[in-house]
Amino acid sequence: MAYFDAAEHSGARAVSARDLAGLGHGRQPASIHFEDALALRKPGFDRVKVMDRVGLAAALFDEGEAERGAAAAHQALDDAARVDSTLVASRLNSLLDAARPYETTAVDDVRTRARDLAAARPTTIAA
Repeated sequence: MAYFDAAEHSGARAVSARDLAGLGHGRQPASIHFEDALALRKPGFDRVKVMDRVGLAAALFDEGEAERGAAAAHQALDDAARVDSTLVASRLNSLLDAARPYETTAVDDVRTRARDLAAARPTTIAA
């Protein structure tokens, strides 16, 4: 439990808020908690920060903030390109799902970059 600091708590609240919103029970936007988690993360937690950034972008899309979501997604994808993690690659699917309703050039670019990045980092091990 030593790792469970304020940043982890905010990250957990963000995931819970996102999941509750997906079930129609959300009261507070998940993006607020993802932003808190990112602000509180200490150096050395690169993979977790990337997952927070991907979560923030997906949450912003889910909250109807397509422009902010696209901007956050580009930053998340820049960071994700530097982290070799199948978990991060799998989280890109949530980003793609959240971006699905939007048909703008910026969001189309996010989809292309996320698909390319996910394809370069498969989420399963080939047999």
